Amino acid sequence: MIPSTSSSDRTARTDAVSALGQPVNRIKAPRADQLSTESAALLRTALAKDPEVRPAVVARARALAADPSYPPMTVLRSVARQILATPDLSEDQS
Repeated sequence: MIPSTSSSDRTARTDAVSALGQPVNRIKAPRADQLSTESAALLRTALAKDPEVRPAVVARARALAADPSYPPMTVLRSVARQILATPDLSEDQS
C-alpha cells in the first residue's frame, strides 16, 4: 500500500469552483493607484557606491585600442559577413 503524502487542505474550495468545474470569476473592487520609490532609492544607493570611472577598465580599453591586431581579423570578417547577409529594410520588399 502506498501512503498518501498529500495534505487534505489542498482540496478544491466550493466557493472557488462552479458546478461545471470552471473557476468562478470574481469582480474585484478597483484599488487606488500606488507608487513605491523604495526600489529606485536602493538602486541610487548601489550606483553611488560604484565609481563612475573604473581605472582598470579604462587601462584595458587603452591597451586594446593601441593593439593593431585587436580585434582579430576572424572577428572582423565574421561581423562583415553578418552585415552583408542582413537584408536592407529600407528597400520595399512587398
